Amino acid sequence: MKKLILVLVVYLSLSNYALSTELVYTPINPSFGGSASNGGFLLSKAQAQNKHTATRSEQSFEEKVSDALERATLSDIVSKYKDTVLGENTNLNIGEDESFISGDYQIDILSANSDAITIEITDLLTGKITIIEIPKFG
Repeated sequence: MKKLILVLVVYLSLSNYALSTELVYTPINPSFGGSASNGGFLLSKAQAQNKHTATRSEQSFEEKVSDALERATLSDIVSKYKDTVLGENTNLNIGEDESFISGDYQIDILSANSDAITIEITDLLTGKITIIEIPKFG
């Protein structure tokens, strides 16, 4: 009887070892090698848990118009000087320097130097001056 119990215990312990397999981790997140079809599900779960809401600043009509005019003016300045800086239209005679006030900053564009365009930004509140030199190519 003892032999039978011993054989049965050995058999059961060996049979469980033979049936076991190695554990393999399969990632869920597509960023780490998981299935790409899980991406939408994980994104929707993350958005549902997100409690952050962006603050909205209510601007008056005058502030919106002022901001739009500043953006348009800065865009015109960049467009005017872009071709000269990149060397595409070096015959452009820029002529006199320009000055522009945007909020608390005064922007002076100095183009007297033929090798570079110098942009001088002055903080009107603190008096701090930042100078940016853009070399001309071409």
